[in-house]
Amino acid sequence: MAAPIVTLATCADLPNLDPDEAGLPDALRDRGIEPRIAVWNDPDVDWSASSLNVVRSVRDYAKDREAFLRWAESTPRLLNQGSLMRWNSDKHYLAELGKRGLPVIPTIWLEPDQKLSKHQIHSRFPAHGDFVVKPAVSSGGRGTGRYTATDALSRAEAIEHAAHEMRQGRSVMVQRYLGEIDRTGEISIVYLNGIPSYRVEKEGMLHPRFRSLDEIQPETVVSASGATEEEFRWGEQIRAALHGYIRDTNGRDELLLFNRVDIVRGGPEDESDFYVMEVSLIDGSLYLSAQEEHLNKFADAIAMRAFW
Repeated sequence: MAAPIVTLATCADLPNLDPDEAGLPDALRDRGIEPRIAVWNDPDVDWSASSLNVVRSVRDYAKDREAFLRWAESTPRLLNQGSLMRWNSDKHYLAELGKRGLPVIPTIWLEPDQKLSKHQIHSRFPAHGDFVVKPAVSSGGRGTGRYTATDALSRAEAIEHAAHEMRQGRSVMVQRYLGEIDRTGEISIVYLNGIPSYRVEKEGMLHPRFRSLDEIQPETVVSASGATEEEFRWGEQIRAALHGYIRDTNGRDELLLFNRVDIVRGGPEDESDFYVMEVSLIDGSLYLSAQEEHLNKFADAIAMRAFW
């Protein structure tokens, strides 16, 4: 019996995958799988020749979102599914999760068709504290900035940032910066084939003068371990809401190959114990190099689907 072929989708800037995933082809080979790596928008790739196609280092998808989604929705045996990546590729999905009862960070949405003046943008920003401006469609922290509401220069920079994004036809989200991120960091829980597999704790990357208009921003992993009972309970709340959306939209549930949920603890003055930062079903790092068992767990998850 021929070995199943698994093609890992990447981008032209990372033709050999992200360094975090460099060990994945060998791990798949050890499991009796023939791994291949291909750039998602390479017209010469025959994706139908693979037993399974897995989206990984597609860091450029936000630059031409519609082209990426056309590819995703037409590629056979792709995980995760193209229709779910369409939903997850625009951070308006956070509003949907909020409607389903999850504690998301309160967000002000600025839309290009509103034709907002700079004064109108200014009036929608928080009156105090730090806040974050970022496009609703972005990857790897691109286009994100942290600003201080009571600093005139910082506020002016934030206005120009938001105006620039909307001139490019991009929706903008404005969120209060959670100080708890600086104190306790962010937590990512990684689910593989629907099972909570591991968690990592990361340093907050938005220092007070953080700006990222073009480059992907690296994350610093502080520790990796199994989720605590409390974190597991929070992650399960998010997973349940996510799969509720999938069932309501598709008429049936879908088994996700991978799902990373990012959360931050609520501070003493917050109404919630935690907040949902992000749910990543596309290109978010799975921190495979943080511990060898992460790589092995992901390779096992892919093998289970490849031999299914």
